[in-house]
Amino acid sequence: MAQAQSTEADWVSRFADEVIAEGERRAPGKPIVVASGLSPSGPIHLGNLREVMTPHLVADEIRRRGLECVHILSWDDYDRYRKVPAGIDPSWAEHIGKPLTSVPAPPGSSHANWAEHFKAAMIEALAELGIEYKGISQTAQYTSGAYREQILHAMKHRGDIDAILAQYRTKPKPAAKKQQKPVDEAELEAAEGSGAAAEDDGSGSTGYYPYKPYCTACNKDLTTITAYDDETTELSYVCACGHGETVLLKEFDHGKLVWKVDWPMRWAHEGVIFEPSGVDHSSPGSSFQVGGQIVGPIFGGEQPIGPMYAFVGISGMAKMSSSKGGVPTPGDALKIMEAPLLRWLYARRKPNQSFKIAFDQEIQRLYDEWDKLGAKVADGTVLPADAAAHARAVRTAAGELPVTPRPLPYRTLASVVDITAGHDEQTLRILGDLDPANPVTSLDECRPRLDKAEHWINTQVPADQRTIVRAEPDTELLGSLDDQGRESLRLLLEGLDEHWSLDGLTNLVYGVPKVMAGLEPDAKPTPELKVAQRQFFALLYHLLVGRDTGPRLPTLLLAVGADRVRKLLAA
Repeated sequence: MAQAQSTEADWVSRFADEVIAEGERRAPGKPIVVASGLSPSGPIHLGNLREVMTPHLVADEIRRRGLECVHILSWDDYDRYRKVPAGIDPSWAEHIGKPLTSVPAPPGSSHANWAEHFKAAMIEALAELGIEYKGISQTAQYTSGAYREQILHAMKHRGDIDAILAQYRTKPKPAAKKQQKPVDEAELEAAEGSGAAAEDDGSGSTGYYPYKPYCTACNKDLTTITAYDDETTELSYVCACGHGETVLLKEFDHGKLVWKVDWPMRWAHEGVIFEPSGVDHSSPGSSFQVGGQIVGPIFGGEQPIGPMYAFVGISGMAKMSSSKGGVPTPGDALKIMEAPLLRWLYARRKPNQSFKIAFDQEIQRLYDEWDKLGAKVADGTVLPADAAAHARAVRTAAGELPVTPRPLPYRTLASVVDITAGHDEQTLRILGDLDPANPVTSLDECRPRLDKAEHWINTQVPADQRTIVRAEPDTELLGSLDDQGRESLRLLLEGLDEHWSLDGLTNLVYGVPKVMAGLEPDAKPTPELKVAQRQFFALLYHLLVGRDTGPRLPTLLLAVGADRVRKLLAA
């Protein structure tokens, strides 16, 4: 028997302990089942990724311990199409009420339908993130008759289901807890669980029915069941389009259980042990709470264990397309950051802790933090919980994730591609000068991190913040310098050749103001000295790029090149 005890002090291990114990109690000897659900009703964003990443990390820990674990990812692609997102032709409103798999893909898409279009981007991102799962299309499940017995059973026990739901319909909603504000309506819906949370619960003027047919004439769910016979399974419905018919439900595969019944049905059908849920499930009457009341008495199953997860916020986003409603997707994040970094953001925070993913300048600090963590792991000074989060970020039970062979600081790479406008030869020249004793000889050594930094510069940094090196010296500013200003530039230019590396130039630019103050180049900075350094740096930025600030000066000097620096700074 594989070791099934947690050895690391992190939230993933603790959940894995609980899930393994629960699996032994519920289904001893069988593979452990964890689950996620995603509705491809539009772009699947970084908030939704927590729905997948939380069970993935737990499943992966269980697999690391040598136990069999299946991560089911239900694509809720048989949900109704509810609204036309921003940026899509308003004529798509004619499809509201159809299953997502029956709605045409957005204009210009190569995919078969709306659901497949939005699934494709997420499938690609999940592969890059190393997430192993078993995808289940709910369209395929319902239309193949896989749930036929469960549907007939739910209809037979509709009175019992109605009685459970009735307990919540009349309860006043509690005062909302103060929570991090969701990014937008799409994220609020995502927080409600894996299916169409806004859907009705089956109540109607003709009685309670936990099943909703899609009309065979217009393919929409604008239907009302008017009669149902438990013995024959004859079901009669009318549709807002004018169509009406009577079908045998035991042979009819063109409809689905309402969401609050569908979810617990699947828990029982799939034997789910662990599934997280969005923050809205803390309220009575939410799908998760009601599902817990339905799953046992109606379907003979048990509610999964699992945490409620908090919102994932975003900092920055310069040019996100309006068609995405301003909410970036995992694919958007993976264009500017490597997969292990994105995994780490989800692994290091407990599911009930909200956090932000940086699309602005904060990404540079985030990468610095990530690189420092890697250094601590390498030298053995890392804390256990941090080590666990790092290990979960860089590898899965199946193996290591791809890494950048030579991970230079992200902020350095971003500065270089900013200054060179992505010119490969210029970029290689500068990167080769960073550490002359161990020069970069091929850009491939720095990929994919270099490509991520370049994409970030090109898509997230506004044009007015880009770095443009002066073509000619600022003769007016140079002519206005006093003796001290000219002397500081002379000292800098005099030391260029000797200090031509990233570390060397760092020592030089910080050292010049010290020498000017009569101190040694390695003297400890004082408050007065820091003021002098800031003034010197501002002068250099004005002479090199015409602004008060810019990329780190040592990187900027390397990028500009010694000859051009001399031309621009010669007083």
